[in-house]
Amino acid sequence: MYRFPHEFDQVDELVSSVPENATPGFLVWRLSMKWRVAVDRALAPLGLTHAQYSLVASLYGMHRAGHRPSQRALADHTGLEPLYVSKLARALEAAGTVDRTRDPADPRAVQLSLTKDGREVTRRAIGVVHDLLDQLLEPLGGLDGERTKAFSRELATLLDVPLDPRSELDPRSEKAQRKNEHPENEPSEKEQS
Repeated sequence: MYRFPHEFDQVDELVSSVPENATPGFLVWRLSMKWRVAVDRALAPLGLTHAQYSLVASLYGMHRAGHRPSQRALADHTGLEPLYVSKLARALEAAGTVDRTRDPADPRAVQLSLTKDGREVTRRAIGVVHDLLDQLLEPLGGLDGERTKAFSRELATLLDVPLDPRSELDPRSEKAQRKNEHPENEPSEKEQS
């Protein structure tokens, strides 16, 4: 397995000073930023960013399963915004990694596929990211560790929880609009702590 150089130590220094009472949301955010930076750096020699990798690796897996997804289907699969997937796909097309073609069944839809070069770069990128994740997950026993499997199940549980469209998290909800109309009802700084 390839061990990544200690250039990631700077990322670790930035992210390792975690406040004692950090919330789970803060920790998930910091961890995702740390991993994104690490993946960006590891994939730079292959000419890919983390976001582009998420698109081509997903596309690679979908093709292996016999699917030729539309940009919209790939957006749904990756959790990326459709407009962002379109932007990424155009950049990857310009780089010769992805082909974009009109769907014969729906002329408004664009289907995506990897080019021959795109498949080769994606295979190499998957190997790089696999090795990097094994290294990043080493404290939990690596990619195949029982703690990593339990961690993955917990993350999947959280990802499966739908956002309640009536909650304060959705700015279009009545509850959020009422709160914005009456800011005096918001908890004080002391109550928020």
